[in-house]
Amino acid sequence: MELYLQLFISFFKIGLFGFGGGYAIISLIQHEILSNEWITQSELTDIIAISQMTPGPIGINSATYVGYAATGSVWGAAVATFAVILPSFIIMITVCRFLVILEGNKYLEFALQGLRPTVIGLIGAAALLLMNSQNFIDYKSVILFIAALILSVKFKAHPILLIIGAGIAGFLLY
Repeated sequence: MELYLQLFISFFKIGLFGFGGGYAIISLIQHEILSNEWITQSELTDIIAISQMTPGPIGINSATYVGYAATGSVWGAAVATFAVILPSFIIMITVCRFLVILEGNKYLEFALQGLRPTVIGLIGAAALLLMNSQNFIDYKSVILFIAALILSVKFKAHPILLIIGAGIAGFLLY
């Protein structure tokens, strides 16, 4: 029962402080998951990769996987998933209720201006987190990274095509 409570608290914190979406909360997810030793760094990297290929946000996908991996049950997956969704649900209900009051509020705008660059920094930190020895251990990985970056930024390649191409390239190269 204590493990379920730890899962709930950890993923509630992730959901509560997960400003900026999936990439911005990867470092928070990493801290919570690895400090509790529910999965390894390698498994976390796999979760992030799989989350990009499956429908749904990274936070929810990782919560579901980690909840199941930590407890070995669907109930663990359900507790972690519910916990990561609950703060957003509460916040959105509250914001919608008081939207008229908040509209045009300069203090809210100031807060959002502070959050925007921070979210970009967290996304950058998530990118650096994924650039570890497990992901960039050989020249093939570096070539795939550079190719995906160029195709995405310069040629605006569709992400689905990049994912399919990376899977095929990985199959052929490794």
